[in-house]
Amino acid sequence: MLKLRRAEIQARIEAETTRLTRVEARLMTIEDEARVPADGVVIKRLAPVRVAELTGVAPGYEPEAITPVIQPLYHDLWQRLCSVGVAAAGPAVAYYEEGGDGAVVVHAAVPVAAWPGDHGDHGKHGEHGVSVVDLAEVDTAAAIIHHGSMDDVLPTGQALARWIDANGYRSAGYAREVTLDWSPDPERWVTELQQPIDKTGE
Repeated sequence: MLKLRRAEIQARIEAETTRLTRVEARLMTIEDEARVPADGVVIKRLAPVRVAELTGVAPGYEPEAITPVIQPLYHDLWQRLCSVGVAAAGPAVAYYEEGGDGAVVVHAAVPVAAWPGDHGDHGKHGEHGVSVVDLAEVDTAAAIIHHGSMDDVLPTGQALARWIDANGYRSAGYAREVTLDWSPDPERWVTELQQPIDKTGE
């Protein structure tokens, strides 16, 4: 009976820890939004985060190339998370890397506190095919909020790029896309673009 009680308490602690992580992530987002200047761009540090992810390859970085790849990945990922009882520990984050010949590797990721049976061993997890990886800290990123479908993200991305150039920075890789608010209606989506940056000349 004591062992059963201990297991129940541990499960409750894990559930409350996940809930606390979500609340803290939302509070950080609200604090960032409160500091957004007139041009809509903020400079921030991106904390390291452990994510569960699925990956695919898109022929390019344009929205019309990314969308058909990333949407099925997220649909599949959420189903797999539910099947093993893993809750998200923060908002979904998409990120990208070079795939060769103009292609882009698409990472559909969701922060997680832990994976069943995970003892720090990253990589693929059994028949579920989900990878658990640690996204490294980014010291400096320029962030901007995009409202609406990611098919229409180009103007927001261009505004961010113009701000980076105008303020003496340069892009340092692909931007991350953090889903702050999701809805069945894509026009109601709220996404933060987080562009890692360096000072020009450094």
